Amino acid sequence: MIRNRELFWRLVEPEHSRIRAFCRKLTGNRDDGDDLYQDALIRALESFGNLKDELAFKSWLYRIIVNIFKNRVRKPWYGRIVSLISSDNQSLPSDNPSGCYTARRQLDSALKTLSVADRALILLFEIEGWSIRELAKTWESSEGAIKVRLSRARAKMRNHLVRSLSAKDSVRNRKPSMNEDSICVVPKPGAD
Repeated sequence: MIRNRELFWRLVEPEHSRIRAFCRKLTGNRDDGDDLYQDALIRALESFGNLKDELAFKSWLYRIIVNIFKNRVRKPWYGRIVSLISSDNQSLPSDNPSGCYTARRQLDSALKTLSVADRALILLFEIEGWSIRELAKTWESSEGAIKVRLSRARAKMRNHLVRSLSAKDSVRNRKPSMNEDSICVVPKPGAD
């Protein structure tokens, strides 16, 4: 058992910062991401003895992370907590000095339109740099199926971004009604 623990931590160590960052991106915030990472490490350590091939450790651990997150998202209270945290963080006026934060919020919003599995695929492929082959092995799927899922996920994100940007443009470009911008001068009582 001690040998397994030492081997487990030796395998985790080189991936630690990337896995933790992935968990934070997957959940959308630091605290939930760190909780997810900790829970995944505990579950992985408990079942590490069942892993037959050390070379499959990375994909095995990511699969555990995604499965734990899927189970959390299915809980009825989880979405409400995440959305409250996200909206509070997004409404801070000082967060948008150069437009970078706006773009990040838009991207986060587009990512949240995806299923948990598709969000994980996009993050692992686009951000973490995983190959199609690695993703296929992790998801126990064909490379062609992974390519199709990535393409569909990107299209869904793109459509969300286009809709949200066009909605903002229509609000900016609409003409104000008479009631919104007209100034009404009311004389003081007794003034003629």
